[in-house]
Amino acid sequence: MEPEQSESPSLPQTRAGMVAVVGAANAGKSSLINRLTGEKISIVSPVAQTTRNIVRAILTEDRGQVVFLDTPGVHRSGKKQLNQQMNKMARGATEGMDVVMLVMDRAEKPRMEVEGWMRKMVQEKEGKLLFLLNKCDRDDKSGEIYREMWAEISAETENPPQPHWMEVSASMGLRIDELRDWLMAAMPAGPLLFPEDMVSDFPRKLAIGDFIREKFLMRLRQELPHSIAVWVESLVETDKKWKIEAHVLVRQNSQKGMVIGNKGRVLKAVRGEAASELYEIYGVRIDLTLIVKVEKDWDKNFWILRKLGYA
Repeated sequence: MEPEQSESPSLPQTRAGMVAVVGAANAGKSSLINRLTGEKISIVSPVAQTTRNIVRAILTEDRGQVVFLDTPGVHRSGKKQLNQQMNKMARGATEGMDVVMLVMDRAEKPRMEVEGWMRKMVQEKEGKLLFLLNKCDRDDKSGEIYREMWAEISAETENPPQPHWMEVSASMGLRIDELRDWLMAAMPAGPLLFPEDMVSDFPRKLAIGDFIREKFLMRLRQELPHSIAVWVESLVETDKKWKIEAHVLVRQNSQKGMVIGNKGRVLKAVRGEAASELYEIYGVRIDLTLIVKVEKDWDKNFWILRKLGYA
């Protein structure tokens, strides 16, 4: 008679899935993802069009993995090729997602773009919806206006989806643990989608270009945000030092002087700030060269947009 085999203890199920993070420009999507992952994946600034690519950020814990798609903020596109491409990328990012997370700025009244997202989501038949009211540290009542808007829109549809609502603050870190727990629980059971030590699959050259662009945005604010792009022309990596040459693109000759600054002060400051942050992120000394180039109407040129990863 064969001895009885003892049952092996059941292991906890691993969960893994994809979350599209969508919403209007400047709702705090990038700040939220950086807070959730504990890594600086997406650049952040107080001006619109900060995020221009779909940046994939990866949160991995013992219980599972959540893969975030940080999308460009949807806004009124007009006729600009760049704006149209950004809106197209953002709207297409929701397909096949396990969760679509609509981030709304609780500190301001709903914008037209938020209503557009809600009307798109009321048709969703797959995946879970999470409506996130960011900036809950602000003392206001705007959150109720968003709820009323959804109630009116969903009333127009038979059997509309039922989103889960949460209020958080990305800047203050309020209720971020609760949000992280909800997202992990919402992921389907399955193996990890990416290696556990990977925090992003965003191409390194594009990421470096974005970090440099962020420094210009912080200095120039509203003066030049939509007219500037950064392309990393070359990246030579060694164990002790990375040598980077980046081209800063502007649309007009008059903008070149603004980017360089009086006696080169703006360019020098940006180079120092970017090199310092890149050192903190990658842990290697950075030799950074910035070259300013006038590329007339680059934001209307499909091939330039494609090279920059915007198309």
